[in-house]
Amino acid sequence: MQHDKVLIVDFGSQYTQLIARRVRELNIYSEIHPFNKIPTNVHEYKAVILSGSPMSVRSKDAFHPNLEGIRGVKPLLGVCYGAQYLAHFSGGQVAESNTREYGRANLSFVEENEPFLAGISAGSQVWMSHSDTIKQLPTNGKLLASTHDVANAAYKIEGETTYAIQFHPEVYHSTDGKQLLENFLVHIANVDPDWTPNAFVEETVEELKEKLGNDKVVLGLSGGVDSSVAAMLLHKAIGKNLYCIFVNNGLLRKNEFSSVLQQYEGMGLNVKGVDASARFLDALAGESEPEKKRKAIGRVFIEVFDDEAHQIQDVTWLAQGTIYPDVIESVSATGGPSATIKSHHNVGGLPDYMKLKIVEPLKALFKDEVRRVGASMGMDTQLLGRHPFPGPGLAIRILGDITAEKVRILQEVDAVFINGLREWDLYDKVWQAGAILLPVNSVGVMGDERTYEKVVALRAVESTDGMTADWVDLPYKFLQKVSNDIINKVKGVNRVVYDISSKPPATIEWE
Repeated sequence: MQHDKVLIVDFGSQYTQLIARRVRELNIYSEIHPFNKIPTNVHEYKAVILSGSPMSVRSKDAFHPNLEGIRGVKPLLGVCYGAQYLAHFSGGQVAESNTREYGRANLSFVEENEPFLAGISAGSQVWMSHSDTIKQLPTNGKLLASTHDVANAAYKIEGETTYAIQFHPEVYHSTDGKQLLENFLVHIANVDPDWTPNAFVEETVEELKEKLGNDKVVLGLSGGVDSSVAAMLLHKAIGKNLYCIFVNNGLLRKNEFSSVLQQYEGMGLNVKGVDASARFLDALAGESEPEKKRKAIGRVFIEVFDDEAHQIQDVTWLAQGTIYPDVIESVSATGGPSATIKSHHNVGGLPDYMKLKIVEPLKALFKDEVRRVGASMGMDTQLLGRHPFPGPGLAIRILGDITAEKVRILQEVDAVFINGLREWDLYDKVWQAGAILLPVNSVGVMGDERTYEKVVALRAVESTDGMTADWVDLPYKFLQKVSNDIINKVKGVNRVVYDISSKPPATIEWE
């Protein structure tokens, strides 16, 4: 079945992926392409959105998209830079703003009986993020909305289906942003909102059946959401011809290897658990540099995975849980560092001699869509709601060198923390949580004796995609209880601290 598609032209805004996700929330399929690589098959898209940008349209280096076949042909929405671009190069005027317009604002004027703004009234909160402002509308421009500080907050160009807004409808701070996108896409551009999890499962399974036939596929499971959902889609398509390998690198959470393996078997997957803990710990012995630890883990994983894959006769395909943010050609429209296909922490960099073809069932989906697809297949909610966990596991939460004793200590601490979050009904309010074992000993007193033992840091953040994150203001009573439990139950730890750094400037993980 062919779905209506929306093209999002990326000018390098930090919010571009958010636009795509908001459009997908309307059950409409959207794709991101850089402004300088607009697809040649633009006629296949039902509507087009121009994103924001860190650039100024007044700059000599302003980004110029080729809008041939789009402007005046397709329904078009310019957001922030897109709105300024449509004004500046079409008879209007953009100038530097007297004050940098950033943050919350409220619409003070809204054109009545305007389909683009249906259901949106004066007072509606919007989010601004720009240093230029539109002083004069383009030729045939008609004002649709203003705020107290921004006269031309929204406009349309008469004689074509072109709309523009100076604010960002994709961020949560714009309270009617979703309504505005729905007005434009569904009611003005007549895009059919039929991109649903159920439709995705049905179509993907059919495509996989056709593509894979009777071929054998090998998949490295990590216990995470992406690889698990990918496995279920493939299992629906090819059943026992899917061979899953779940490797225990000895750096998983406490009892995770056995409990997740059991869960996979309960899902009917053809899965083999491989306990290679000792092999990983040997490779990490004496190594304290973070990047070298990652590389050692990656190398050993490849060796273990390769050994196991070779025991399966006539494998043709390697499956990966790659998702859409991993494959977007360029997050930066300037051609700078981009989110090109990442080395998946389980199977990235497989040796050439394996020469397997790649199949990636989730490469069109964002993380929240992966969860919805999993839910539509009836997968366990606890598995789908699992916090992200780093590929190198606890190795990058043990600062310094890795020993079996340090792993034991951190597994115990982590278990107390995570189980506590579940017991206090806080787990689902947190995006990611974990404990970090610091290379620091501190003096303590237990009973009448002085101790000199390890310090652990607890970390809990809220985020949507991990690109930015805020620390979670966990209740003091909870932190007090968890701290007491860790110090009393985990031999070797006598001090607990809580990390209250946001990202940026800090990162979520410590290494």
